[in-house]
Amino acid sequence: MPSGSRILVDNRKARHDYEILETIETGIVLTGTEIKALRAGKGNLRDSYARVDDGEVWIHNMHISPYEQGNRYNADPLRPRKALLHREEIRRLVGKTREKGLTLIPLKIYLSGGRAKVELGLARGKRQYDKREAIADRETARERERALKHDRE
Repeated sequence: MPSGSRILVDNRKARHDYEILETIETGIVLTGTEIKALRAGKGNLRDSYARVDDGEVWIHNMHISPYEQGNRYNADPLRPRKALLHREEIRRLVGKTREKGLTLIPLKIYLSGGRAKVELGLARGKRQYDKREAIADRETARERERALKHDRE
């Protein structure tokens, strides 16, 4: 994510549920009321995923609440939204997602140069014991930091 960018929506649960192997920055096709709703913080990436259909990448289950002043121009909150990628990138992603257990997960939506961007992550699902192990590692690191801080004082 470039510096000077403003994060609009972050999918924190994705890093807990998936092992992110690689990230890709992509543009996204949105309507005017959708971008206004995102700027107001009305987006959710919790159960969203991306899929390649007919040579195009589509983001499914990304929820953008209707913009309050949008009246009839508001789109369906859960409609599939097109991600903008070059053909070579799409071909590479098709090859990767056909591998066993790999999927595309939207990690965050942010503004860069006035344009909405999505950070897609090529991810592999974690097993329950992997999640527990990650939590245990985080706890031991936190305790180590506390001990170091306590020793300095």
